[in-house]
Amino acid sequence: MSENNTKTISPEEQQLFDVAHRAAAAYSVYGRSRVEKIVQAVAEAAAEKAEFYAEWAVRETGFGDVPSKTQKNQVGLLCAQQDLAPFIDPQIDAEKKIVSYPKPAGVIVALIPSTNPVATVYYKVIIALMTRNAVILCPHPGAKECSVHAADLMEEIAVKAGAPAGLIQSVRQPSVPLVNQLMQSDRTNLILATGGPAMVRAAYSSSNPAIGVGPGNVACYVHESADLAKTAERIVFSASFDNSLPCTTESVVIADRAIADSLVMGMIKQGAYQIEKTDEVRRVREFLFPEGHMNPKAIGKSAEWIAEHSGVAVPVGTKLLGIEIFTIGEEEPISKEKMFPLVGFFKNDGGVQGAIRAAQAMLAMHGKGHSALIHTNNPEVAARYGAGLPVCRIPVNTPGVTGSSGVETNLITGAVIGTGFFGRSSIDENVGPKHLIQWTRLAYNNDPAEVMGDIDGAIASLISEAEQKRPETAPDLANLQLNRDDLKLMIKELLADELRQILKPQ
Repeated sequence: MSENNTKTISPEEQQLFDVAHRAAAAYSVYGRSRVEKIVQAVAEAAAEKAEFYAEWAVRETGFGDVPSKTQKNQVGLLCAQQDLAPFIDPQIDAEKKIVSYPKPAGVIVALIPSTNPVATVYYKVIIALMTRNAVILCPHPGAKECSVHAADLMEEIAVKAGAPAGLIQSVRQPSVPLVNQLMQSDRTNLILATGGPAMVRAAYSSSNPAIGVGPGNVACYVHESADLAKTAERIVFSASFDNSLPCTTESVVIADRAIADSLVMGMIKQGAYQIEKTDEVRRVREFLFPEGHMNPKAIGKSAEWIAEHSGVAVPVGTKLLGIEIFTIGEEEPISKEKMFPLVGFFKNDGGVQGAIRAAQAMLAMHGKGHSALIHTNNPEVAARYGAGLPVCRIPVNTPGVTGSSGVETNLITGAVIGTGFFGRSSIDENVGPKHLIQWTRLAYNNDPAEVMGDIDGAIASLISEAEQKRPETAPDLANLQLNRDDLKLMIKELLADELRQILKPQ
């Protein structure tokens, strides 16, 4: 497909690629200390603006709350604390006689969702910088202002710290056709897709390498052995965090009947409100799920806002709403993924196997590969739950939002959640910097008589040269102007291609 796809992109978008590839080529030979300086400068500047961009994102999108988005923005920068050596310096395995050279992908096209815009910009830019890649960001139209501004800040700081100009660019006027063109271009080396299922599928069908993530529908099993006070606190914190926008938040609490009522009381103490009156349940259902479908006006809104618009009185400070459900399936919308602070509460009579069946029923609708949760102090129960579900991560005794993202577990720290083969994704881990590089492996003959010699000294010399090499710079996007003759040729080729398509025999 290569040539024709590139020619259908406008001159302005061609310019994005021109600048990105020049920047990527220059940056790919930077040594580790130079990269570390750039990464730390950008991370520090972004951290100072975490609350500023959180407020902007809430104002622009109408989704979530400022304190939660501030924390998400900060979490998106935690990866900058990692040692960069594994992503930049050659690695020597003397026993296997293999030298591995980490190589950057090149130019990454990164999709940015409206629900978590700046946090995703922060994270994808930082892991691209850590791995010596250039990135072209494609923000959701509903969050383009805050996303582009944050990206421009990071580009400015990166250049001041010594990066080649053009490493971090944004599409100014995003649209679905334009994003599809960028994803399908043969000048795209890798796609990082975060967004709705349709956009992720488009990334995978682009014919370019892609890392995509899928939707969640998190089943949270609370076994009778769990510490109920801690569990209640964790669930309310997580399921209300940023008004339940993260895909890692609890969707349905599956509680053993013996402890279910005590768990509800504990959640109420933490700021939840259990809706029990028949008419209140009806009003909330009708508002949140008109004709059985999620009300888009409620996405990212607070529990108090939802209650008010449903005609239900709740205590001031209510963080989370709960409704008991008696079945899990297509006919029960509360058993599906929700993007507002409401959890279904399902009382389980079947022990761990009953909980597994309930969770499997949730995943049969959607969310395979993503995540589930369990709260238990019984290792056998945890082991059986882990073995029984087609998901790629199951945090134990943590909030979903911090456990699955690696903040309170030792998973890769990041909220870009791979769903593996279960969820039709190419990756089953949280996406991190290690996924943005590939390796050239120098493999010696395994005959013991064949020796590597002083390979350590040779590699040390290479690293030293990289540290001392004067960096080349790419032209600034704002100052790069297409040559008039090149522009005429490009337009001529576009017209010729269109004419060929018209004249092509049907």
